[in-house]
Amino acid sequence: MTQLKNDTFLRALLKQPVDYTPIWMMRQAGRYLPEYRATRARAGSFMGLCTSPAFATEVTLQPLERFPLDAAILFSDILTVPDAMGLGLYFAEGEGPKFERNLREESAVLALQPAPLEKLQYVFDAVASIRKALDGRVPLIGFSGSPFTLACYMVEGGGSDDFRHIKGMLYSRPDLLHRILDVTATSVTAYLNAQIDAGAQAVQIFDTWGGALSHAAYKEFSLAYMQRIIAGLKREADGRRVPVIVFTKNGGQWLEEIAAIGADCVGLDWTTDIGQARARVGDKVALQGNFDPNALFGSPAAIEAEAGRILAAYGHGSGHVFNLGHGISQHANPEHAAALVAAVHQLSRQYHV
Repeated sequence: MTQLKNDTFLRALLKQPVDYTPIWMMRQAGRYLPEYRATRARAGSFMGLCTSPAFATEVTLQPLERFPLDAAILFSDILTVPDAMGLGLYFAEGEGPKFERNLREESAVLALQPAPLEKLQYVFDAVASIRKALDGRVPLIGFSGSPFTLACYMVEGGGSDDFRHIKGMLYSRPDLLHRILDVTATSVTAYLNAQIDAGAQAVQIFDTWGGALSHAAYKEFSLAYMQRIIAGLKREADGRRVPVIVFTKNGGQWLEEIAAIGADCVGLDWTTDIGQARARVGDKVALQGNFDPNALFGSPAAIEAEAGRILAAYGHGSGHVFNLGHGISQHANPEHAAALVAAVHQLSRQYHV
């Protein structure tokens, strides 16, 4: 494999010395970029983008052509895994992802089997294609949804405002939910390892809906399964460590518990002070975050000030990967994203001398 020209992101994840704080943005390849919208139109549909390694490579690289980001992230969707399990993923216009079949009946849950990796070969082909196209420019991040987050979509049949079906199952038939989570964790472990084999140099587990759980339920139904996945991951490729990032949205209250499950880095949304987070976890893990995505609707001067505040709150030393606290809005101005990247690169150098 080509030698990495910029490994700042990987070194920061491992708390090794860096010259500046690296930055990438969740959903950095997306609808806020006009070039993405043009490619999406050519692909014909969102799944047309995801299932074509050529299109996935094209859109993954688009933000890197605009901004000097320190990492690329595979363009895909967290719901590819349940789709490969046979639930029939489709995207209703203006309504987001839906499944033709849900997992509410006991018979459907008991029939669930791990995702056949051959049904996800288009993802691994995309990883290999992106890695080749990057030519060592920056590292490539692979990812998956967490078992609980995937289960939310699988049980609800799509997105949900109240999670009443999956929470009803959690409290009335926890055995069924554990069955779904067990099969899904097995699938996610194999899926991430296959991404690493194809060329992913770091992986992130997106636990988008874990923060909707109670304190006790989070540990039993979300955290435990992410810990199991991490224990089963390949942690070295190309002669160097493959770092793992875990991100639970609205998970700041469980920071110490998340930091103890074996990941190299814990992602933070914008509701947790990063300086306090660093004090709480010490040297156990690196931290990723935690700029409010909606701050990109402020002026460039305000964006720079907010970036400076977060960098100052983290303080001196490595172990911080700058990121948004969640995905970039489709309505964000690309020039404001550029201002954020420039501010982080410029302002962070004083903390690495």
